[in-house]
Formats: sequence, structure tokens, C-alpha cells
Amino acid sequence: MTVRRVVPNIRSEAMEESREFYGLLGFEEVMNHGWIMTLASPSVPAAQVSVMAEDRTAPVVPDLSVEVDDVDAAYALMRDNGTEIVHPLQDEEWGVRRFFVRDPNGRVVNVLGHR
Repeated sequence: MTVRRVVPNIRSEAMEESREFYGLLGFEEVMNHGWIMTLASPSVPAAQVSVMAEDRTAPVVPDLSVEVDDVDAAYALMRDNGTEIVHPLQDEEWGVRRFFVRDPNGRVVNVLGHR
């Protein structure tokens, strides 16, 4: 399994202000679904931060997103290792397959792959 990118997720009620703030650091909006917005560096597109008001299909806002090349293998590995599954593996309408797990620090990690 290969990690493709890691993105911190910031829970926020100030989406526009967050876009402006991170814009001062050189980030540009690359995705916006209304409830989640991802900002990326134009010169290093994998350098990203997401700002979320909520998670539309999950019970919590994850702290971190990790994109992998084989999300099904990652899910099986986590499940078989006894890791707490916070949100089950499922396909989302915006083109990702994902699940959430809790890390040893109590942080919720969104593990995903693009379809």
C-alpha cells in the first residue's frame, strides 16, 4: 500500500475567512462542496489543507485525511488489527471510497482512495 497524500482537516465555521487566511500563505481553492473546501499550493499541488464545516455523510469531522492507493487493503488491515472503525468503508458520490479510524491519540483519520 502506498500513501499518495496527507491532508490536515480543520473544522471551521469561518470558511470564507479561512480561504482568505490560507490564501495569504499562497494556497488556492482546488475543491469546494460547500461543507468542505480544499486549498492547495499551486507550486506543490500535494501540499493541501481542507476546511470543513461538517462531514455530510459521516458522524464526525476527521482530523486528518490519508489518501492511499488501495483503500480496501487499508480497511482490511485496520479491521484485522483491531483498530476502532469510526465510519465504515463506503463509496461517496463525489468519487472517493473511504472509512474513518481512530488513532492511538484519539484523532479520527479519514482513509480514502479515489475511484
